Amino acid sequence: MNNFFLRIYLILFAGIFQMVSSQSTTNDLSDGTLKINNKEKIAVKIFATQNTTLFYDEASRNVPNELVILNEDNVKAESAEQLGSIQNILLKYKAFNFQFLDEDFKPLDATLEQKNIENFKYLLKSNRVIKPTDTVELETSFKIWDPVKGIKLGPVMLHFYSLMFILAFGLGYFIMAKIFKIDGVDEKYLEPFFTWTLIGTILGARLGHVIFYQPELFKEDFLSVFLPISTRGGLHFTGFSGLASHGAAIMVIATTLYYSYKIIKKNPLWVYDRIGIVVASGGAFVRMGNFFNSEIIGKQVDPSSPFAILFPQQSSEYGVTIPRYPTQLFEAFGYVCLFFLLWFLYRKTDKKYQQGWLFGLFFIILWAIRFFVEFLKEPQGDEFISFAGLNTGQILSIPFMIAGAVIMIISKKYKLPKTETV
Repeated sequence: MNNFFLRIYLILFAGIFQMVSSQSTTNDLSDGTLKINNKEKIAVKIFATQNTTLFYDEASRNVPNELVILNEDNVKAESAEQLGSIQNILLKYKAFNFQFLDEDFKPLDATLEQKNIENFKYLLKSNRVIKPTDTVELETSFKIWDPVKGIKLGPVMLHFYSLMFILAFGLGYFIMAKIFKIDGVDEKYLEPFFTWTLIGTILGARLGHVIFYQPELFKEDFLSVFLPISTRGGLHFTGFSGLASHGAAIMVIATTLYYSYKIIKKNPLWVYDRIGIVVASGGAFVRMGNFFNSEIIGKQVDPSSPFAILFPQQSSEYGVTIPRYPTQLFEAFGYVCLFFLLWFLYRKTDKKYQQGWLFGLFFIILWAIRFFVEFLKEPQGDEFISFAGLNTGQILSIPFMIAGAVIMIISKKYKLPKTETV
């Protein structure tokens, strides 16, 4: 049965890869159409960036019928110095006859006060001046993903990325409580399980990112490795801007070993079998959080592709802002499928009695999903590890897949009686 499901997953991801990987584009602007009053149409070139220099230079490129999509970095100032920089850039756009529009394509007064600037959403350069009475729609062959960053709760904003983490651990807690009930495990072991898993996930993911992708932080900004702050250019809150799943996997394995031997006092493979189910569901929420943040995006894709999405809020480290693969959604979909597969095998087969088998299968499929999707991803920071055309994420995934196969093989030695799961 394990070979059957493995082949299905490999065929599925290979097929998706072959279908979409042949599409590519090298343009730095995207094509769209402004539909005015449901009858008049203007072909426009779409531009967006977080890079201040590129944003400034774009004003003088004299691209006919250009539509600039603004993001938070373009209009929100954290200091008087930054506000001055934003005003200087927007003055240049004003000098080159760009019209300032709000999110509904309604013209705005180009007064460059901070409160007014934050209402700017589009800059349009066209012979056709948009009037307050005009109804304007932007039509494109691709989708545009430009969401708000979170939910405002008074003076505090709950970012969707943080919300996805909360949902991931909340659902994980619920699933593990259900599993403990099915297996007849005392609920007193649930709280320490949750605590150690949380510690392992956050600490491991952060250390993994810094070690594998940004080791210079240990010397240049040591506090940012462990705290959501940066000391570069003064002390300021940043949140954790880099988390790596490979690091989380290693640390969770370590914390689960401690939990297994010192707290619940069971074979670690028994715990790993069940934690794999929880991690599969949580991984989907984390990738959805990445999608809301417009991070871990894919490579450039032909705008006519059914997968093409423009991320106006993407970081400038990914290059020009043009339609790309939504690789976060590809991974999230794979993890959801993996969760349902593992839950089915746990509930409807005898594999939960073969300690380690479910965990081994989880490792193989999880990292196979990551391996194949990496072909469509942009590099995550500097690629310090690469070989034979494979990137850091793919190379780090290979040992985990091999470990999964080994665990499945040795699981035959750790079978429980079918009446015993605890």
